[in-house]
Amino acid sequence: MKFFVVASLLVFLSGCVADEANRYYGASRYAAVPAEQVQILTRKPSKPFTVIADFQSRGDSFKSIQRKAAKIGADAVIVTNLGGYVSVGSSWAHQDPYRDSHGHIVGTAIKYKK
Repeated sequence: MKFFVVASLLVFLSGCVADEANRYYGASRYAAVPAEQVQILTRKPSKPFTVIADFQSRGDSFKSIQRKAAKIGADAVIVTNLGGYVSVGSSWAHQDPYRDSHGHIVGTAIKYKK
């Protein structure tokens, strides 16, 4: 019985953990910046840049990815939404309780070249 309880608890807790992966590139480190200073982009910018990190996670938001990019001193983060949550009872986007979270999100933190 004890084994069953412990195994059930472990299965329950593993379901609550967000799937997350972060990869930092290069030897240069940058000072953190305020999150609101980091641009959120949905496509590659036209000006030259260097990729400094990639973030992937489930059940995250663009703002959360923006905060991660700010911690490593990024100028911007290019975000891609790879799926979302759906609320069957909501037919309009402004009523959707899941509109600010995404099933799987990828963010590429960049630093503009001077």
